Amino acid sequence: MTPKKQVSPAIRILRGERDASARATHLEAATRKFLVTTNGRKQMSTKTNFKRIALVAVAALGMGLLNSAPSQAAFSGAAGSQLTITVANGTGSLSKSDTTTAGTVTVTGLALANSDSYSVVTTKKSWPAENTGATTPDLLLTFIETATSTSAVIVSKTSNSAGVNTTKDSATAMAAAAPATTGANSYVASKWYAFQESTTGTRYAGTYVYTIIVSPMGGGTSAGTPQTADITITIAEPASSSLVASPAYSTLYIGDGTGDTADEAVSVVATASNTASAYLNVTLRNVSNVANARESVTITTTLGLVGNSDIKGRSVVVKNDAGLNSYGIYPDGSAGTATITVSTPSVTFPTKSITFFAKAAKTITASVATPLLAVGSNGAAVTGVAVDANGVAWTGAAYLVASSAADALVAGSTTPTSCTYSPTNARHECAITALTAGTAKFKIIDASTVALATATSNEVTVTVSTATAASVKIEFDKATYAPNERARIYVTPLDSAGKAMQSATYTSLFAAGGISVNGAVSYTGSTTTADSLTATATSLTTAAQASSTSGARAGSMQFTVYMPSAGGVVTLSATGGTGLPLAGRVAVTASATVTDSGAAALAAVNALATTVASLRTLITTLTNLVLKIQKKVKA
Repeated sequence: MTPKKQVSPAIRILRGERDASARATHLEAATRKFLVTTNGRKQMSTKTNFKRIALVAVAALGMGLLNSAPSQAAFSGAAGSQLTITVANGTGSLSKSDTTTAGTVTVTGLALANSDSYSVVTTKKSWPAENTGATTPDLLLTFIETATSTSAVIVSKTSNSAGVNTTKDSATAMAAAAPATTGANSYVASKWYAFQESTTGTRYAGTYVYTIIVSPMGGGTSAGTPQTADITITIAEPASSSLVASPAYSTLYIGDGTGDTADEAVSVVATASNTASAYLNVTLRNVSNVANARESVTITTTLGLVGNSDIKGRSVVVKNDAGLNSYGIYPDGSAGTATITVSTPSVTFPTKSITFFAKAAKTITASVATPLLAVGSNGAAVTGVAVDANGVAWTGAAYLVASSAADALVAGSTTPTSCTYSPTNARHECAITALTAGTAKFKIIDASTVALATATSNEVTVTVSTATAASVKIEFDKATYAPNERARIYVTPLDSAGKAMQSATYTSLFAAGGISVNGAVSYTGSTTTADSLTATATSLTTAAQASSTSGARAGSMQFTVYMPSAGGVVTLSATGGTGLPLAGRVAVTASATVTDSGAAALAAVNALATTVASLRTLITTLTNLVLKIQKKVKA
């Protein structure tokens, strides 16, 4: 039989045999060993020996204390070390904080008696700078479940005095207790939602930290050491508050004024000035299309200067405030067309351009826009295209002047009258007031007086007509159309010589019923509804000028229709009305052909067949000729 070995006091202590005799025996052995070792070291001082002896004694006593049983068999004892707190952080928004965005708090404690309990409360720890402690919302705790308890399921405090307090008020202790029947030596776990109260305080985007305080209570009377853990609720910045600019919603417009909401063709004199001649209107919007984005704006130009009253240059970085920001464009004496780029860290806008022209024009080319003037005002009757010495479009102030006093008696004046520059048409447009029938000559100059002018245009002649309508003509703009093709119909009053007349409003050019159509045409636009052709019996107004864009003809009224889908001839018919002399009150017609696609294909096939037949005949003739030549060669 193996003799029973002696177990050392140290091992007995580690095993939990913490009686006084074991501790004393271990202390004695440790001291003896220490003294023997010390005596073997000849150079060690007596003072050092006593210090080490004391240290060993303290360590031995300490080990005994750490392994001693609690004085009170309470929930976690006096130290509270048996409590564990587990948290999961939550989120939220400025408008929503509930259990769907909540964090969780789980508390587990070892109940050594069925009267043990613990309470859970919270306190505010930190919050965003916009908040103060007084306005920071409280943290709510609401009970979820106790399914992780090893004891019986804990019931609500309202139905059992030993249960869980589910009151939604984190400032008041929310208790979890062991059941009276099976609570001893079991783990009591409770889980809670943690979210911000929505009716008190104010929530801002940022991070909120709350401290969870769990206090154990043994036997209902003995308070243990509270345990703490922090939980964080993070509220993200809403998209509508984002300061980052969105390329999809941010805008940039160039124009001659602040607040322009569409691009304009801007041309300004190049003379250096500290006064802005045009503006870049920038609005930075975030992904929610809210104009509160904040990003620095970089502006670069190839000519002139850009910026504001604080900073100007060829390339500048300027501050952007919420909403509309208008940055100036300043001439610096350089002429030409400038390319301007505008960007932010998040957005690069399409480039813009502005033209800087020299103070004086070099050449002006005038032309007559209205071939026949009516007595009275005639807008844009004469136009002029001007350029400076660099060939850049000159858009300064231009003036129209009659060449002589005799010309002024027919129309216009010998005193220069201002013209208007049209960015759309890239020309100066000059109105003329006509006085009587006849012709008059005009010039365009680049100054308000002839003496100051540095550039004078070529001379042009206008005709003022007072003719009356003698007849009327209707016509299509083409002779043939494809199915459903757009067609233009022109109604033109003619004078006694059969010539087109000045622009005017004419009444009763047609008899009742106006113009009738024998084809299934369709209509579009305000002047091309089905009854507009019949309304020509009442009145119509002819155009003063031609337009390649709209198809307008000077001296004619235009209607737009779409031809039928089937092939055939479309005929317009009308009869001259009482607005014409008797000789002009006759029937007038106009016709156009819609080419049927099937008929066109058949015609093409027939043409091909004819061509093939001709080729066959030619081949036969050539063959016979070859045979004759062969016979002659043999002979």
